[in-house]
Amino acid sequence: MRTRESLLAELDAHKVVFVALWFTDITGIVKSVTVPAHRMAHVLEHGLHFDGSSIEGFARVAESDMLLVPDSSTLVVFPWDAPEERTARLICHIMTPDGAPFIGDPRTMLQRQLDEAYALGYRFKTGMELEFFLFRAGPDGPLMPLQPFDEAGYFDLSNDLAHSVRRRLMTTLESLGIRVDSSHHEIGSGQHEIDLEYRDALTMADQILTARAALRSVASRHNLFCTFMPRPSASLPGSGMHTHQSLHDVATDTNLFADVTHEYGLSETARHFLAGQLAHARAITAILAPLVNSYKRLATSFEAPRFVSWAHVNRAGAAMIRVPHVAGHEEHTRLEIRCPDPSSNPYLATAVMLAAGLDGIRSQTPLPEAHEETLIGKERARHRQAETLPSSLDEALAALEQDDVILEALGPYISDRYLAAKRQELESYNSQVTAWELERYLARY
Repeated sequence: MRTRESLLAELDAHKVVFVALWFTDITGIVKSVTVPAHRMAHVLEHGLHFDGSSIEGFARVAESDMLLVPDSSTLVVFPWDAPEERTARLICHIMTPDGAPFIGDPRTMLQRQLDEAYALGYRFKTGMELEFFLFRAGPDGPLMPLQPFDEAGYFDLSNDLAHSVRRRLMTTLESLGIRVDSSHHEIGSGQHEIDLEYRDALTMADQILTARAALRSVASRHNLFCTFMPRPSASLPGSGMHTHQSLHDVATDTNLFADVTHEYGLSETARHFLAGQLAHARAITAILAPLVNSYKRLATSFEAPRFVSWAHVNRAGAAMIRVPHVAGHEEHTRLEIRCPDPSSNPYLATAVMLAAGLDGIRSQTPLPEAHEETLIGKERARHRQAETLPSSLDEALAALEQDDVILEALGPYISDRYLAAKRQELESYNSQVTAWELERYLARY
């Protein structure tokens, strides 16, 4: 753990000129305040005051004063700045002026859920697969119409330039302390995936926040546009953020999901955790797939999940949760939840996944039968037996509003403001007249 003195020494050793203090609003948008490095001794001791009244979901004007308190464990030095502008980054806790944790801070909310798990003897670990698109800018700079950076397919080598850019993306993440497990080309033209190495859940959420910003920065330096929009084009598949999860013993770090005697290698703890996530699936989808556009991916895009179900083998991708094969490597037993997409707030997403699973453990929720074969194309009677994930943001928000467990996990402050922000987004979307409507209806009617 870095001390105040060791952090200041690191800034000096790296010749850091500026320090960016990061936090997120409830929708997951990164907010940043930059201070000169020579101010950091004061900031570390006293925090940095800022006005929260204009931040999504934060505070009314009458109670707008907030305090940023840097988490010293999150220090990274950006590798892309010139020496005279060298910048480091610290992710912050948000406090009220009297020093209390701010109840509207997504990172604090996740920490609260992790503390609840810890009190039960669990450490929550995750590994996330980050999918994204790289598009070219036009000769004069415009992004539209979208031009994928390459025309390769799943696991293809792609062209030398695309392969070089992806290597640069990976080396940049590694230089930021983000360990990459693997990377490959995805199904869509210009679509790529980078899988991050397993970590404690808070660290992983911090790394997703950092990775999204870093990948955009590297892409822009190659005259490319990187987007984590779930589905930027109807002619392209959607991007997901599959999340691998497991609970570990706080004393021994033993994987508590593993049981070699069980048919699927899952312990009783794992089965109840999985059942809890299925039971709260429709509600947590409002957090895991948070945009109107998210539902252009779910249930419609190739290999995107559609059903509230689980399986070992999931050839068509219809199941919400998959149990990867780990024969001989039981320490890697995990659950892969497949409905999150990369636009989600990683703190809120991680928190609701954990809350749903812990509720399954507390309630001893029984696990439904696995659906090993694909549900797509099966008879209608089989379809009726399987609950589906929400098909729209409106449907997902309605499910969230009815789920007391997930609302309690978010807390009334965040849940009320999240629902209000998303309802406003939905209202704005519904009021639009799209190009599809004009093309289909203008001349006909």
